Amino acid sequence: MDALFVCGRRGLLRAAAAAALLALAGCALNPVTGRSDFVLMSEEQELALGARYHGEIIKAQGRYEDPRLQAMVQRIGRALAAVSHRPEIDYQFTLLDSSEVNAFALPGGYIYITRGLLAYLGSEAELAAVLGHELGHVTARHSVRQQSAATVTGLIGAVIGAHAGSGAADLAGLAGTALVRGYGREHELEADRLGAQYLARAGYDHNAMTRVIGVLKDQELFEVEQARREGREAQVYHGVFATHPANDRRLQEVVAEAASLRTAALRVEDRAQFLRALDGLVFGDSESQGMVRGNRFYHGPLGIRMVFPDGWRILNRPDRLLAVAPERDALIQLETVAAKPGADPAELLRQAVGERALRAEFSLDDAGVRGRGATVRIDTPFGPRDGRVAAVLVGEHGFLLSAAAKPEAWPLDLARGVSESFRSLGPLADAERPLARARRIKIVTVAAGQSLEALARGDPSLERAADRLRLLNGWYPAGQPRAGELAKVVVR
Repeated sequence: MDALFVCGRRGLLRAAAAAALLALAGCALNPVTGRSDFVLMSEEQELALGARYHGEIIKAQGRYEDPRLQAMVQRIGRALAAVSHRPEIDYQFTLLDSSEVNAFALPGGYIYITRGLLAYLGSEAELAAVLGHELGHVTARHSVRQQSAATVTGLIGAVIGAHAGSGAADLAGLAGTALVRGYGREHELEADRLGAQYLARAGYDHNAMTRVIGVLKDQELFEVEQARREGREAQVYHGVFATHPANDRRLQEVVAEAASLRTAALRVEDRAQFLRALDGLVFGDSESQGMVRGNRFYHGPLGIRMVFPDGWRILNRPDRLLAVAPERDALIQLETVAAKPGADPAELLRQAVGERALRAEFSLDDAGVRGRGATVRIDTPFGPRDGRVAAVLVGEHGFLLSAAAKPEAWPLDLARGVSESFRSLGPLADAERPLARARRIKIVTVAAGQSLEALARGDPSLERAADRLRLLNGWYPAGQPRAGELAKVVVR
């Protein structure tokens, strides 16, 4: 900090600016530590912020439509909240309809876990550990404290920049980034400590915290390897540390501290009951988002299918479908658009591109399809480029297709592949409807002599099925099923 606030007139301006900002800040007692925290947000503002963004989270990802599982998540979460440092908050625990392996919390008591993460858990205590970890972030007001630090450093950077030029502003920004990111390890460790405490107080085995981190670490290792193979960024749960929990002495110490805090009788774990509750859980893409099968996409509710060029990676996001070329030098995007009965594709195209000039227009009319496309100058991840854009009607549903390439002049193979992909968008055939069904978890009893490979045959199209079953059942990296035990398999 001393390096920024130097002597002289500029130094006085900077010091005055910082002092003014610090005077605006508030100090609040941390509910966990009892010490004063530097925050810019009252508890009332914290609650209002969470309520505001809760609706956005639900809109973006959606609740998983299974009342039994929703009730289970809420029941376990509230049992933990009742013995937490902030039991007075009206907590909302929600199971999200997302295939990502994730859990997170908003300020004010809004806590989420995805069905993608739930699939990998093997007991109620492990689910409680995940929820307890996220509850710890809320009770310790981590997001509020982090936002306060980020806000102040950002404001100081802006003030310094106004008086000292952009170089100082950049330096202040880097200092602020380091300060905020420095919270990561300590906040996650504190959330694990608090989560273990809440597990013990609610009657769960506090060691489930270490076990579930081990499960998530295995899943992370698998995901990192898979992402490397596919040339993409890995998507991992934020709470997992760099080392395995078996080698993390600090983690083991903070979890062990909870042993003396048990205030309720240890709950009797019914693993079979928990696993049977997961029977039928959607695994991977949901039918509402459509199914990716190799380089093909099938969407039952919309009644469409589309084929992408061989080797392209398909990203199925809640609001759009993206396909990326192997060299990351081209992409295709599919979105839905509102279309009234009898809509004109040419008019939909014009509405989509606004005042941009249309060139080299083309038709996409086919059986059950009406479409109009053109070359249009658009903003892309590669900068302004001549992209291909088309509005297509399949039955009563409207779609917007767009494609861009890194080269200013499209190579012939990219142009041909995009054209063929655009023209492949069409009605879903009856024979294709089974391909639009979601994969699901099925709970089975392992038969005598039944191998991992035999269990993996439930869905032959599942990539690296044996490794995924190991992850789902706690057998990773080299375990084998045992006769008579319950196991998760993936079926379609």
